[in-house]
Amino acid sequence: MRILITNDDGISAPGLAVLTQIANELAGPEGEVWTVAPAFEQSGVGHCISYTRPMMIQQLEPRRFAVEGSPADCVLAGLHDVLHDDKPDLILSGVNRGNNSAENALYSGTLGAAIEGALQGVLSIAISQFYGPENRDLENTFDASAVHGLSVIKRIIAATPPPGTGYQLFYNVNVPPVAAKDVKGTRVVPQGLRSGTGFHTEASTSPTGRQFLWIKGGNQQIPTAPGTDAAVNLEGYISVTPMRADLTAHDMLDQLGTIAT
Repeated sequence: MRILITNDDGISAPGLAVLTQIANELAGPEGEVWTVAPAFEQSGVGHCISYTRPMMIQQLEPRRFAVEGSPADCVLAGLHDVLHDDKPDLILSGVNRGNNSAENALYSGTLGAAIEGALQGVLSIAISQFYGPENRDLENTFDASAVHGLSVIKRIIAATPPPGTGYQLFYNVNVPPVAAKDVKGTRVVPQGLRSGTGFHTEASTSPTGRQFLWIKGGNQQIPTAPGTDAAVNLEGYISVTPMRADLTAHDMLDQLGTIAT
């Protein structure tokens, strides 16, 4: 198996080292793991691509490249430059430091890489490690992802149907904020929404009197509706959410039919 891996925390992030280990085990001794990751952190960039400027790419080691661009840029670089259009069997993105459940999925560069992979016709899985009081002080905060990630990815691959036409599947996997021994299992669930916990700004003044705004997120320990991603994460389960990049509100097409002319 040939696997392309990336992330949004940057080429030196500890979560990428965890994903590298998972990918190497999955690929096996006869397989290949190629890393094309951002040269520096790209959290929160979503599915951004560097459409209006070039990006520098640098080979650091055999099969390991750093790109001065977004995670989606890294997927494009990996597919069309590093691998020269010889597509991998799988794209893995992560392991993100922090959850990408609920509304976080819409901002996530980790998910942005998986979206681009799916648009390019490659099975893509994003994996993120939720943080909370039960795991944030562990010696290895990626403990649960390291122990359970390979098994979950194997089961997703086995359950995924052959690709059809239209927008392809990609997967959002979130590992709960507990130690590996306390993970209760895996649930396949829809994306949720943390009501009233969206991003906001906080103003600050520099020593020179200039005004700056910091972007801040909401409380990540608030569950979403029962049976959705963040809710099962906070109950100790790994969430697997199948997604497509089709943003159409299909439930509204008939209702809005009256405005057609």
